[in-house]
Amino acid sequence: MRAASVIELTDEQRQQLRRWSRSNTVSVRLLRRAQIILMAAQGMDNTQIAMEMDIGRVQVGRWRKRFAVEGLAGIESDLPRCGRKRRIDAEQIVRLTTQSSPEGATHWSTRTMAAKAGISDSSVRRIWRAHGLKPHLVETFKVSRDPQFVEKLEDIVGLYLSPPEHALVLCCDEKSQVQALDRTQPGLPLKKGRAATLTHDYKRHGTTTLFAALNTLDGSVIARCDNRHRHTEWLTFLRQIDRETPKDKVLHLICDNYATHKHPKVREWIEKHPRFHVHFTPTSASWLNMVERFFRDLTTERLRRGVFRSVPELIAAIKEYIAVHNRDPKPFVWTAKAHDILQKVIRANRRLSSKKNEALH
Repeated sequence: MRAASVIELTDEQRQQLRRWSRSNTVSVRLLRRAQIILMAAQGMDNTQIAMEMDIGRVQVGRWRKRFAVEGLAGIESDLPRCGRKRRIDAEQIVRLTTQSSPEGATHWSTRTMAAKAGISDSSVRRIWRAHGLKPHLVETFKVSRDPQFVEKLEDIVGLYLSPPEHALVLCCDEKSQVQALDRTQPGLPLKKGRAATLTHDYKRHGTTTLFAALNTLDGSVIARCDNRHRHTEWLTFLRQIDRETPKDKVLHLICDNYATHKHPKVREWIEKHPRFHVHFTPTSASWLNMVERFFRDLTTERLRRGVFRSVPELIAAIKEYIAVHNRDPKPFVWTAKAHDILQKVIRANRRLSSKKNEALH
């Protein structure tokens, strides 16, 4: 009759086995194996251990023998299983994801791809994560077709990276149709375990237009709100900039191609004020105007979750946000060089042209 392996533990092994046997984080299998070895070290035979733990005697003998031969490493993991491991063709999943779409849909989900490839949705998710694929997301873009794109790009980026001496560079624009939205029901506040809530529907109480000029030197903002955004309101804003900036400074204004900015009366006013120099961004390139970054902050930090019961209440909130911002302004730092931006635009145009040719053929 075969005798059970004698188990003798070192202090280090005993401490590790006790940690495993009391842990709430290790697997149940490892916890049970640690308990088997600790009982065996106390002199209990396989039958006694099996009865104590309500498991099979053969199972007790297997792990006892494994520990006697290999120590802690012998019970930490299972032996390799027999048979060939199932292989998942990750390249095929990537190819299907990027070069095809499911029947009746625009993009793949983990479940539709899993059904197509005959694997689990968790395997699809793992492959997508490893290859940086996110079929559920889409990004919008617009490549500028302005024939003077290069000249305008170099002009504006030059102002950002190497501003002229004794001058101020102001990024100017209007944020039109800012809505005073009131919620139909009061929301619930943020609390532990629950996000703040807002009703999906709302009441409109009117709109306002925010005119803003961002100083690229220190990040401060000159702003005003008006009911409309015609050339008359734009001229009023230009006069405000003239009043609120040092008279001995030349002003370089970066604006988009909105018709209001090029109105004959606006041009006439600019000619009468020689310290004003206007630089227009290329068409479809509003991202070149840094004031758009300030508008984004205003929207996410103050407007999107705000509740406004009237236009004056909305205007007061905007003015308060700008006042707080101007107490300790921080400039946005432009780092992209004109050459790097131009190369990206050239690559984008090439890809768009190739896609267009493929569609025609």
